[in-house]
Amino acid sequence: MIPVALIDDHSLLRDALARQINALDGYRVIMQSVNGRHFCQQFTTAEIPAIVVTDIIMPEMDGFDTVLWLSKNHPHIKKIVLSMLCDESSIIRMLRNGAGAYLMKDAEMPELKKALDEVMDKGFYFNPYVYNNLLPTIKDTPADKETDYRKAALLTRREKEFLQWLCRDKAYKEIAAAMYVSPRTVDGYRDSLFAKLKVASKIGLVTFAIRNHIAQV
Repeated sequence: MIPVALIDDHSLLRDALARQINALDGYRVIMQSVNGRHFCQQFTTAEIPAIVVTDIIMPEMDGFDTVLWLSKNHPHIKKIVLSMLCDESSIIRMLRNGAGAYLMKDAEMPELKKALDEVMDKGFYFNPYVYNNLLPTIKDTPADKETDYRKAALLTRREKEFLQWLCRDKAYKEIAAAMYVSPRTVDGYRDSLFAKLKVASKIGLVTFAIRNHIAQV
């Protein structure tokens, strides 16, 4: 049985989710926490969760800091975000912090099961909202490693630097200032990367950079 931890300050939702996950074949909820700080206090080496499913907006220690703490201290633990936030900035920040999947709270249970399975098997899962609204040109299955390697090998040093700044969730004007180039030059980096990587959004670029270790998480 794969051990799962749930972090959410809404007890009714958390308890209901725990019951549904426990009903799935191969998964068992071993820990429930009201926020990230509570999770850290509960965390022991006696029984470590393989997957943590966390909300974002919580008191004391939110989901952003919780996922980052896990990535730094227990990188082998998989992280799934389950939130009502659907903005680009939140998704990029969670990907940068090390989340393997980002789901909306209105997701159906079969999708959560798929996310659990794929995060355990592949390390990441992109839900239909991300695909249909933020990654419209990425195929339904992730690009194979060899193709990604070839694409990454064609990037210039400045394009990689641009991606690293982008993964810090900087605006294009801020990136231009940091790289000591004009905003038009930064637009050129972006458009060139769109063409080279076959993506059409900021999240598409960030996802590629994180998946291929161009940017640190």
